[in-house]
Amino acid sequence: SEATKLEPWDLAAVATAAGRGALGIVRLSGPRAIEIADQLAGPLPAPRSAVLRHFRDETGAAIDQGLALVFKAPHSFTGEDVVELQGHGAPVVLAALVSAAIAHGARAARPGEFSERAYLNGRIDLAQAEAIADLIDAASTQAARAAQRSLDGVFSARVQALTESLIALRVYVEGALDFSDEDIDWLGQGSLQA
Repeated sequence: SEATKLEPWDLAAVATAAGRGALGIVRLSGPRAIEIADQLAGPLPAPRSAVLRHFRDETGAAIDQGLALVFKAPHSFTGEDVVELQGHGAPVVLAALVSAAIAHGARAARPGEFSERAYLNGRIDLAQAEAIADLIDAASTQAARAAQRSLDGVFSARVQALTESLIALRVYVEGALDFSDEDIDWLGQGSLQA
């Protein structure tokens, strides 16, 4: 449907927390993500395998060295082709990697856009998408556990079970109303079980 069609642009963004650290990840997602990453890191590995590569900018100058991982659609977080470039966590290095990806045709992802794509591609439902933000913002162990359970689909499964119960109840009520003049013992049939 029109509502679920995605912009065809390839996304690039830093996928690790802001600030400096030992490791940093730049994620690419979209129909040309593998092609763009190939220009940054050279030949990529088979899906779900890691390979050590030098990451280069659009002029061929070295930016960093690290691991490249490929996740082929539809078996990725976003449901699209995804590549992760895992290098050193210096903000200047990660910004240079994103800039190089943009120079090769990607665009900078908006905050939450990878999760949005996962939702629009049917990889997660709305409750799971919201659970990602809850997990990132969790301020306690209990909050993190609750968010993780939601992300695992526990909340969605409960909502689905309630939905199915309500549909069954609606069918029962509509049947009782439609055939109220019939000699049917609706309550004695055991049809209405909570």
